[in-house]
Amino acid sequence: MPLIQSLQTLGAHTALDFPGFGHSPRPQESWSTADYADAIAAHLKESGQAPIIWIGHSFGGRVGVQLASRHPELIKGLVLIAGAGLKRKRSPFKALYFKARVSLYKFLKKLIPLGLSQDWLQSKFGSRDYKSAGAMRDIFLKVIPEDLSNEAAKITAPTLLMYGEKDNETPPEFGQRYNRLIKNSTLHILSGLDHYSVLGSGRHQVANLLQGFINTLKSSQSE
Repeated sequence: MPLIQSLQTLGAHTALDFPGFGHSPRPQESWSTADYADAIAAHLKESGQAPIIWIGHSFGGRVGVQLASRHPELIKGLVLIAGAGLKRKRSPFKALYFKARVSLYKFLKKLIPLGLSQDWLQSKFGSRDYKSAGAMRDIFLKVIPEDLSNEAAKITAPTLLMYGEKDNETPPEFGQRYNRLIKNSTLHILSGLDHYSVLGSGRHQVANLLQGFINTLKSSQSE
């Protein structure tokens, strides 16, 4: 909300609760980010708001990449703030560690019918996001493995990428890869900020970059 309030002077805008987030009921089925993008596209067509500038943080970035790739006619500008959707690059040691951890989890999961506690298993192996996903856990498990590299390479809309220098959730390296994949994109690494402070204490930097991006779009459309 602090960032949203910082954008009030930049034009009319809508803050969305995705299905299953905020006060919106979850989808009846296990949606992928493509399903979320298609639902947003249907809403935009029905409301007559398109084309729009899509601004998405983290998961909202995943949906934005899908939306701009699958429905380019609806997007005149794309903004990813700490956008997710790419696979992490890990050292050989870390890759081996996570592979062994997954194998151990799968083995122990087979012991649940024999009396092993599922709650204990989840507490030992589940990530923080997995533990807090609750009723959205099936969607979380469907979305996390997605790699949107191919979708990003199809994007033609002007794109602004902003990543916090100290972001451990969606590291700056994600922004660098998206910058290479999306032809018409500009990347900014924001000094001292992390995954959440880009929305809080660093929101004024983000808002300033957004204003410049929007002004550039207006200038190009008036030419």
